[in-house]
Amino acid sequence: MKLKLKNTPEQVELVKAMGSRDSSVSREASEAFAAFLGPVIQKVLYTAGTASQIFVDSAFDEDDSPSYPLDLYYGEGPGYVSVWSQHMAGGLPTSQVEGMKELKIATYRLDSAVSFNKRYARRARLDIVSKAIERMAQEILVKQERNAWAVILRALAEASTDHTVAGATTAQDHLLMAADVAKGFQLADLNAMMTLNKRINESFSSNTPIAPYSTGITDLYVSPEVKESIRAFAYNPLNTTGGAGALYDQTLPDNIRSDIYNQAGMQSIYGVNIVELVEFGVGKKYNTLFSTFGSVTTDVDDATAGNQAFSAAAGGNQILVGIDNSRGAFIRPVARQHDSGGDGTFRALPDEQFNMYGARVEKTGFYGFLEEGRICIDARAIMGLIL
Repeated sequence: MKLKLKNTPEQVELVKAMGSRDSSVSREASEAFAAFLGPVIQKVLYTAGTASQIFVDSAFDEDDSPSYPLDLYYGEGPGYVSVWSQHMAGGLPTSQVEGMKELKIATYRLDSAVSFNKRYARRARLDIVSKAIERMAQEILVKQERNAWAVILRALAEASTDHTVAGATTAQDHLLMAADVAKGFQLADLNAMMTLNKRINESFSSNTPIAPYSTGITDLYVSPEVKESIRAFAYNPLNTTGGAGALYDQTLPDNIRSDIYNQAGMQSIYGVNIVELVEFGVGKKYNTLFSTFGSVTTDVDDATAGNQAFSAAAGGNQILVGIDNSRGAFIRPVARQHDSGGDGTFRALPDEQFNMYGARVEKTGFYGFLEEGRICIDARAIMGLIL
């Protein structure tokens, strides 16, 4: 992430005014700069994060109590659904059982503060001011990503959906073991995920749901190592039925190999977008986070070897996350700040702690915050593959 202030005469004069020893001049310039700062950081947070591709914003007024009508969302009869949310930033997401009514959503504040010496402002060091803005945006973004993926991974670890098999109702976990863990990711694994997604998305009457409600897995979030396996499709044969020794029943056609090679790897398979995140992979942050969520992660159904334990240690397993973005199951309630103008959700203010002592403190700074929540209201929109 790199932000750069335009070197215009107006911008330079404003930055210089923030470094003034006259507290009234400095305060007025800081307020004007803060008004410009809020929308910039808000735009960065929308475009730089990965969770913004999954969660749908649901804006509410500041100091309001956000809620969501579950009965209108499902359109089904009385019953209950499981909802995953967290009640404070960095908190443990919980599975909350709610009746078909208004679901009250817990929100929390994410904030950050930065400061720099006034002499940099008086010298119009726009690069220093830009770095301070970058730092504020990065701190908020890191907190957002951690909280959002905690909800996603907790929902995946505990998700279970009833579906009908041979006339009997069976509880189906949303986790699959790879067909061959030693060989890594194969097309057969994605194919199995797509099939399971169809099975757990039956209608309430165990029939085929209306097509617009769900289009299946739209995005698959993988580690760089899995993306390496996908690039290897260009020069390795694909075979899931298997022949003896070096014999293969079927290999990938040369024209598809050429496409993969020319595009530096496939960006989508079977219409599913492949999204690479460095936080996934053995020993990485999201992999470790997933392993801590619930006992379901230690009871992964493997058709060939029975139940397998998920291990996040070195040399262990890694999780791939499939998302159905057509359902709108992941919601981010976010507060509109009253004085930010329009639909502003991020508010930046001059940090008044440096004005308490007047000219004795040669610093100026800014404080920024937003109020949001993260919630999954339908776990049928998420699937997982264990490698």
